Amino acid sequence: MSRQSNRTTESKKMNSELFTLTYGALVTQLCKDYENDEEVNKQLDKMGYNIGVRLIEDFLARSSVGRCHDFRETADVIAKVAFKMYLGITPSVTNWSPAGDEFSLILENNPLVDFVELPDNHSNLVYSNILCGVLRGALEMVQMAVDVRFAQDTLRGDNVTEIRMKFVKRIEENLPAGDE
Repeated sequence: MSRQSNRTTESKKMNSELFTLTYGALVTQLCKDYENDEEVNKQLDKMGYNIGVRLIEDFLARSSVGRCHDFRETADVIAKVAFKMYLGITPSVTNWSPAGDEFSLILENNPLVDFVELPDNHSNLVYSNILCGVLRGALEMVQMAVDVRFAQDTLRGDNVTEIRMKFVKRIEENLPAGDE
């Protein structure tokens, strides 16, 4: 029996490493294709957004999470369920604004940056910016507009990786006239 669970653990680790290396190859290619880091950051955000738009259906089907009633509940679901499900980590939810419309996700370890060291000529690259796009795209599909950005990044020499999320507005569903 223990042999089977050991294989499962090894398989997950191999899948994680393969994902990390594949993502690194993607970022490397984008750096070759675009002239500056800001454009690469935009492309990573755009790719992430498109992933998030599609990933939310899978998340809702697999997690059996119901509708969140406020932004605090949304933050907990993102940290404790979504990040755990897709990246195998559970970030801390901290640094709430007094209005309760902004918080930070602190990632103790970011699996996307395993084996990564930023070259000096890419000091403005936000390597894991795809995560911001994923969060923004997924939340938009559940009628929540948010701003998402990296506030700190261990790849840039910061002590932690911090993703800052700010609630912008609830998106009203546009139903055709008479379909209410």
